This record gives sequence, structure tokens and C-alpha cells, in this order.
Amino acid sequence: QVQLVESGGGLVQAGESLRLSCATSGIMFRIFVMGWYRRAPGKQRELVATITRGGSTDYADSVKGRFTISRDNAKNTAYLQMNSLKPEDTAVYYCNANLIAAVRGDYWGQGTQVTVSS
Repeated sequence: QVQLVESGGGLVQAGESLRLSCATSGIMFRIFVMGWYRRAPGKQRELVATITRGGSTDYADSVKGRFTISRDNAKNTAYLQMNSLKPEDTAVYYCNANLIAAVRGDYWGQGTQVTVSS
């Protein structure tokens, strides 16, 4: 069974940095796109950043220039480096992976809380 586990969340002050990690486990054949999403209190889940297997990236306008997504294909792990954090970045951050296991599909982690105080 495929599992995604996020780590690295926490409480920081505005302007500080955090690095999130998304580790995968289980039997899988190939991971295509990996991404980070977030859901702030009272809001819908939104895309933060995605990265293809080849390293092409895409970012939400609100995080461009501050966040960097990366991945290690050998370790089946994705990262999100978050710099210059703002209070509006406060949310639960979820890792997503589109991959082939028994079938191809989207898999999600349980989320990690990021709280940015002003």
C-alpha cells in the first residue's frame, strides 16, 4: 500500500523559513508529478507547487520567488523550501503524488500544519 508522509511543519514568525518533506513508501512503479497543496482555515484547498519527474516546476502566484519545490527521484521524496513566510501562508500543507502502483492514480499525505505568526 502506497503511503505519503509529510514532515517539517511547525510554528514560525513572519520572515522565517521552513522546509517540508514528503516521503513515499510502498510498492510503486513510477512517480510522475509530485505536488504540494494547502488548505487554510475556512478556505478551499489550493495548489502551491508541482514538479514533474524531469524537474519542471509550476507555482501559485502567491508563492513565486519565495517557495521552491524539489524532488529526489532515487528516494521518491519531494521537498518544499519555504522562505520569507507570511501569516497568510498559514495552512495545512498536503503532499500529492500521481503515480503507478497497482493502478495509476493520485495519492495524498495526511498533511502537516504550518503556522506563521506576525
